[in-house]
Amino acid sequence: MAEKIFDIVWDAIDDTPRDHENLRLRSQLIFELTDWIATRGWSREAAAVQLGVSAARISDLHCGRSQLFSLDALVNMIAAAGMRVHVRIT
Repeated sequence: MAEKIFDIVWDAIDDTPRDHENLRLRSQLIFELTDWIATRGWSREAAAVQLGVSAARISDLHCGRSQLFSLDALVNMIAAAGMRVHVRIT
């Protein structure tokens, strides 16, 4: 089997540009949310209350289970955190 080399990791994970862009965005939003939680030193339970989700959902965030989150769900949690999402298309 021939070895494949990819320019970015998302190309190796998903077959289509649409899929890897969606995964990239979800991963970035998850990173921002978990960083926000860590900066405050909150438990998963405290973060769940603030974000209006279950502690199990916060656990999914911390484990990086991006496939369990839609972009809408992540944006809603970011808004509940008092943050804003800015979009730039290049």
